[in-house]
Amino acid sequence: MPDNTAPEDLGAPQSFLVLADGTPVFDRAGDKVGVVAHVLSDDQDEIFQGLVVKTADGHRYANANQIDGLFEHGVIVSVPAAELPEPSQETTADGDDSFTEGLRRAWNWLIQPK
Repeated sequence: MPDNTAPEDLGAPQSFLVLADGTPVFDRAGDKVGVVAHVLSDDQDEIFQGLVVKTADGHRYANANQIDGLFEHGVIVSVPAAELPEPSQETTADGDDSFTEGLRRAWNWLIQPK
């Protein structure tokens, strides 16, 4: 199996609370998009907001609505990597406040000192 395709079995469904950084991310076609760089959530209410995904073209943001599944050995996103937006400080998203907030949080995570 080539390294850029999803394994046949990604394992059991997983909670975002235990999703590890570095977990492979695949699109619906089974092509590897990248790896999880950071899980974005509302820590107080434990609500999953999305993922910062490290791709070959830089970091991208996948909103919770763009995630088809979280599993032990991988994540499946509903859109191709090219359609995942790049986090930025100046973000607008056609009236979708949760998406805009997620992009801002992804940007803030990227620029914070590690």
